[in-house]
Amino acid sequence: MRVAQQPFVRKVLTTAEDKQVSRKTFVIDTNVLVHDPLSITKFKQNDVVIALPVLEELDSLKRYSDEVGKNAREVIRYIDSLKPEKGSDFQSGVEIAEGPKVRIHLEAKPDRLDGFPLPLDRSSNKILWVAYLLKKRGESVVIVSKDFVTRVKAEAMDLESEDYENLKVSYEKMYRGFRKIEVQKRDIDLFYKDGFLPPMQEEFRPNEYILLASPENSSAVCKYNDKTKRLEPLLPLNRDVWGIQPLNIEQRCAIDMLLREDIQLVTLIGPAGTGKTLLALACGMRKVFDDSVYSKILISRPIVPLGKDIGYLPGTKEEKLYHWMQPIYDNLEFLCSTTNGEGNGDATLEFIMESKKIEMEAVTYIRGRSLPKMYMIIDEAQNLTPHEVKTIISRAGKGTKVILTGDSTQIDNPYLDKDSNGLTYIVGKFKDQRIYGHMFLEKTERSELASIAAELL
Repeated sequence: MRVAQQPFVRKVLTTAEDKQVSRKTFVIDTNVLVHDPLSITKFKQNDVVIALPVLEELDSLKRYSDEVGKNAREVIRYIDSLKPEKGSDFQSGVEIAEGPKVRIHLEAKPDRLDGFPLPLDRSSNKILWVAYLLKKRGESVVIVSKDFVTRVKAEAMDLESEDYENLKVSYEKMYRGFRKIEVQKRDIDLFYKDGFLPPMQEEFRPNEYILLASPENSSAVCKYNDKTKRLEPLLPLNRDVWGIQPLNIEQRCAIDMLLREDIQLVTLIGPAGTGKTLLALACGMRKVFDDSVYSKILISRPIVPLGKDIGYLPGTKEEKLYHWMQPIYDNLEFLCSTTNGEGNGDATLEFIMESKKIEMEAVTYIRGRSLPKMYMIIDEAQNLTPHEVKTIISRAGKGTKVILTGDSTQIDNPYLDKDSNGLTYIVGKFKDQRIYGHMFLEKTERSELASIAAELL
């Protein structure tokens, strides 16, 4: 009996030893905490180490009134809320309910370590020093950073490094919102006859748009209704939308989404010149000024400069925003001129601006507001973090529609990429919701020059 039990006991010990070996120490960079204030809780049954230079950086960032300052304050408050049990402290580690053990590395004056090649003249190198020291002490260390250079430095010192993957969605595998399906001609004829098509073998997402095509060159564009489980026709366009006519199938589908009141969140992604902002604005003008469905249009863009910033701008908030919102004003002028004829749009534009039904606002100032019955356009949303997008969408009150537009391949935020930005993240998280619609616009319609530039450059 005793002999039969020995393998079982040995197996239990081996499993326990494996668990001990597999436990890792994640050294978190400041940019990860600012990107996701709840990142500390996402490392399961492992150790999370916060170096003292990280706390110093958070302390210097907390005074800012933007999203970075808000997140820095949130992290500091969270760490402060962790109460070490009697006989323990932050240096030895505090177990939290989500599983990780949180430790603060308190060695304020790092000494030179054999084999550590970097000068200790900046916070990023001091964080790497902490990771290097812990590895020397026998821990299985992984440094987590949104900064590519920091990760390269870590790899050069034989330190395991990772990007923070928790708030990432693959851009390459992203849901497109539209697809083409080969069917028999009789199916298309049935669709036109009955006004719908019964369920097919294909699986569709809510509000997905489909081009039905047959070998006989007949076709039909339809939308999947998740409530009725049928393919249904698009809303009829009896006239143009403030002078705008769709120039391709994707634009036609995008207009359909933008005009539907049951689709409360829309994302439009595509390269420059595909008509994302123009379509969103034109449909907003229809729903506010013509149909009176929404009380006003709220347009916002993140204040992230392209290239070198020009510095301080004088004047009131409206005067400062004018330069950032210039692309919106350009689109408004274009819509007014196409509606009233070339050269006759000035009076319409003046009427629109004096109506107070169009509001321009910086993303920073949206937090804290409650926005009912509005048509919200968030342009250049690829420069927002997932948490910033969450803040914006959570402002939507009853009867509000939110449209996010942008190009996930053109990002000016240094700690975001095409997989981790808020725009791509929303597509991945909302694609199965009935109140959500998405369209990936591929064809540039701005001009032949813009189309060639988008393809070649």
